[in-house]
Order: sequence, then C-alpha cells, then structure tokens
Amino acid sequence: MIDIVKAVQGADPSLGTYVIVLRGDSRALDGPDRLTPEAEAWLSAHAPGGRLARVKILLAPYPGAAPTERAVSVMAFAEARELAAFATTWTGDPLPDEA
Repeated sequence: MIDIVKAVQGADPSLGTYVIVLRGDSRALDGPDRLTPEAEAWLSAHAPGGRLARVKILLAPYPGAAPTERAVSVMAFAEARELAAFATTWTGDPLPDEA
C-alpha cells in the first residue's frame, strides 16, 4: 500500500501528504470518480478539506513485474485528522445495527 501512495503522490503532488487510495468496492464510492451522496454529506460535515481525485499511476502488479498504468480513486485531505476520521468511517466494514 505504501508503494501505491508514493506513486499517487509522485503522479499528482497537488494532492499533498494526506492521501488514501480507495478500493473499487469502497462504500464511499458511487463509481470510480464520484462519491456516494452519504459520503459527500459526511465530508461536508467532518472533513471539508477532503476531495476525491482519479489518478493514473505506474505500478507493478507484483514484485519483479513490469509496471503497468492503473487509474486509482484517491481521497486527499488537508489534515491527518480528516484522513483518519474518513478511514475509520468509510474504509472498514460497517458494524451491524444492534437489535
């Protein structure tokens, strides 16, 4: 994962230091280049410095393989606190509602 983050930061330095690469099946995504309405609302309320970007990077699929181009969905944040809050809320499996 560190390799992917470094590749993203190298491909688009304007994203800054606080980035997280989202999986294609992330609950926050409503397609590769847009957030769900719920994630958008959450960002507005809790991490107004956050933004979604689509970045093309060169990445080897496994050690020793030739790098290939991949487009990844990236959330960039103004502060580490915002990244941590987003990751806690949107990258884990949701907890089941208590009965």
